[in-house]
Amino acid sequence: MNDNCEQDMNQDIERGVSHFPNESLEITRVEKLRGREARYMISFGKYELSVLEDVMIKYRMIKGNSFHKTELEEIVIADEKQRAYVQSLKFLERKPRTRHEMTQKLKQKEYMDSIIEDVLLRLERERLIDDEFYAKEWARQRISNHRKGKLWVGQELRQKGIAKDHIQLALGEVSVEEEWDSAMTAGRKKWDQVKGDMLEKKRKTYPFLMRRGYSGEVTRKVIGQLQTQYADEHAGEVDEEEMMD
Repeated sequence: MNDNCEQDMNQDIERGVSHFPNESLEITRVEKLRGREARYMISFGKYELSVLEDVMIKYRMIKGNSFHKTELEEIVIADEKQRAYVQSLKFLERKPRTRHEMTQKLKQKEYMDSIIEDVLLRLERERLIDDEFYAKEWARQRISNHRKGKLWVGQELRQKGIAKDHIQLALGEVSVEEEWDSAMTAGRKKWDQVKGDMLEKKRKTYPFLMRRGYSGEVTRKVIGQLQTQYADEHAGEVDEEEMMD
């Protein structure tokens, strides 16, 4: 979208149609504006208003049709909502968003709170934003694929503005076995990376797991399992040393 087109839109938002006469006006020309966004300049003689193509079609803004100022005020609001909606779809193309994240994105674009709320409700009706589903998917992926504990994931979801009940539900659907497998995989990898004896491995693996958001209980069980496996794997070495002595 070129600078002139964007400037026209900003002026429409700021001024609306307050400068239009309080009477019925006939459309004298409809002209497509240059730029990537499908936007049209609607002329009412010396008065002009730019709108998105979707809005133009919805309100049948074609040459010869007439609109009163009050109708045009409604159209300006509808256009602003549609612009915000289209912008939100662009944000969603990159990755899923929570309600809070989308709110922040739209605020950065300086949309009014009432416009943002209307857009969010529409996105939720269309299931394009669904915090409950988002929380469940995020929790499962972060725990299973990224080896994070429930404490870590819960904090991430809070930062994303997810409601407490959605977080509890999402974490509750991750089974004990799933988190255990995640913790064991992460713990085993760290344990094997640490050079030194069992005490040194434990000293570095324990805080590593805690930092990744696994609870103290889960971490202790993992360390206990790793110690047992380590002892079993090195039992033969001890026997051989005793035989040599």
